[in-house]
Amino acid sequence: MPESAPYGSWPSPVTAEIVAENDGRPGWVSHAGDALWWTLPQPAEGGRVALLRLPPGADEPEMVLPAPWNVRTRVHEYGGLAYVALADGAVVFAEFSDQRLYRFLPGSGDDPVPLTPSPAIPSGLRYAEPVPAPSGTEIWCIREEHTGPAPTDLRRALVAVPLDGSGDVRVLVEDTHFLACPRPSPDGQRLAWIGWEHPDMPWDGTLVRVAPVAPDGSVGAPVTVAGGESESIPQIEWETPDALLAASDRTGWWNLHRVRLDGSEPEVLGERAEEFAGPLWQLGLRWFAPLGDGEVAVIRGRASARLNLLDTTTGLLYDLLEDAHTEWAPTLAVSGRTVYGVAASPVSPFEVVAASVGTVSAVARSTLPVPATSLPRPQPRTFAGTGGRDVHAIVYPPTGSRFGGVGGEKPPYVVFVHGGPTGRTPMVHDLEVAYFTSRGLGVVEVNYGGSTGFGRSYRDRLREQWGIVDVEDCVAAAKALVDEGIADGARLAIRGGSAGGWTAAAALAFTDVFACATIMYPVLDLVAFRTGETHDFESQYLEGLVGPWPETEERYRERSPINVPEKFTVPFLLLQGLEDEVCPPGPTARFAERVAELGVEHEYVAFEGEQHGFRRKETIVTALEKELGLYAKVFGFTAS
Repeated sequence: MPESAPYGSWPSPVTAEIVAENDGRPGWVSHAGDALWWTLPQPAEGGRVALLRLPPGADEPEMVLPAPWNVRTRVHEYGGLAYVALADGAVVFAEFSDQRLYRFLPGSGDDPVPLTPSPAIPSGLRYAEPVPAPSGTEIWCIREEHTGPAPTDLRRALVAVPLDGSGDVRVLVEDTHFLACPRPSPDGQRLAWIGWEHPDMPWDGTLVRVAPVAPDGSVGAPVTVAGGESESIPQIEWETPDALLAASDRTGWWNLHRVRLDGSEPEVLGERAEEFAGPLWQLGLRWFAPLGDGEVAVIRGRASARLNLLDTTTGLLYDLLEDAHTEWAPTLAVSGRTVYGVAASPVSPFEVVAASVGTVSAVARSTLPVPATSLPRPQPRTFAGTGGRDVHAIVYPPTGSRFGGVGGEKPPYVVFVHGGPTGRTPMVHDLEVAYFTSRGLGVVEVNYGGSTGFGRSYRDRLREQWGIVDVEDCVAAAKALVDEGIADGARLAIRGGSAGGWTAAAALAFTDVFACATIMYPVLDLVAFRTGETHDFESQYLEGLVGPWPETEERYRERSPINVPEKFTVPFLLLQGLEDEVCPPGPTARFAERVAELGVEHEYVAFEGEQHGFRRKETIVTALEKELGLYAKVFGFTAS
């Protein structure tokens, strides 16, 4: 029989320190020179990203570069694939502090050697998604060159970086404003890539471009072989020297297609109402990987992402293995018939795994730092939203091995809002959720209209409706839990970061459902965001989310929470990184000043050294403890 204790006050082994120490997940898996490579965040080391390698025959991975080396690129500010492992055992990587490319041979005793010149503007030359050139003497990659003080003063190109350290970087391609996925053909005679232009985002419309490669390594005039204004293609890979595999949403879902270079229409390889790809927020994401002989390892599903094999001759899917993992991250590597990736489930953290027909094993297992009884038990739900539309969500009731509520008390609930807003919250092991549920607070993660994983039409619900559909869907999920008798309607909170911070702020300003909110590194001023106070990648994102500028300028002003400080009548916590280039601290500080002038109860905390999303252990600890303190004060419990 569980003991009675007020919801929110239950003792929990899930401390803020444990959450912070385990923040982040392995990423960017690759295989070269018989070794497996991946990256791993290090919150306790200033939030740097470490590079790990598992050599042949080794049981444990080794850290390739000691602190303070930080393998992280700032291209698009969100970064992406920042290294490439070479067949000779060396690695080329982007160092975060100066954004230069370095070559390093583990075990040589030598320090990393810079391959690219020192930029005139600090961190002004940035590189991402490096791949070996056909010649073997160069790395081909995307370069982002900052040319002036404004965030949009830049240009991009596909460039060749010599491995000899000469620094003679040469331009291969200058094409569309945005470039992604450079892929030399198997015979080295062609180069393919993905491109798009403002105001499109890569989940709106992209082009697949192919150009010939001359014997001297120069690249000729490109032609478009797939894509368009309303067709998103986030990944391509060569199937043969004359055909590409492409994930395209031309069917309404990101399905796999074969794109021949003869000008014929792309051929869908087994059309399904499922996603075989996702939004290209970071350069280098990989949802599928050819194995050869007509087989492709694919990550696919609806609202979840599992690993399967696709037979390209029949379009049929079959299981690679009996797999307990319910979510595979978009990073894959192949060696022979073995597929390497990063996968998780509701009861196991993301870990590096190796999969082959019939077996799956953890290459680097993530240990469970708290008892399994402290983990939440997710419940996938679909609620009825405005107009009867579906709202997808994941409900995490309070979870305690020893405690229950007092009398007829119903638990407080916190609505978690994901960022993006083009994104998705997966149903996986999450210590941040457990931090609250193990103390007796419920959590509901809402994949509101505009989220990925549910097809293009669901994604397009947010077009020109940001601040409306997302808020309505979060409100609908919260009210449904109250109507079902699951949640206490007087004790509802909402929290989110980035686009999630926008939704949380808008919900406080324009509804009366929530008693408090935690707003992290948010968008608050749409006009400022559209007119220069953000980075180039998202500088015209609002054209689709809000409306064309400046024709709909009044809409931008009316929806911006910063313009209605008087409508904030309940307490909230405002958290901001001072080095954030995506959602800069300026609007957040201005908003804090305006609500302070009106006497609105709030706390504003700014963190030195933090960018967009918190990475440092001490920051994460402070943020979580202050958030719990807000809920304790507003909901009337004493936090353990």
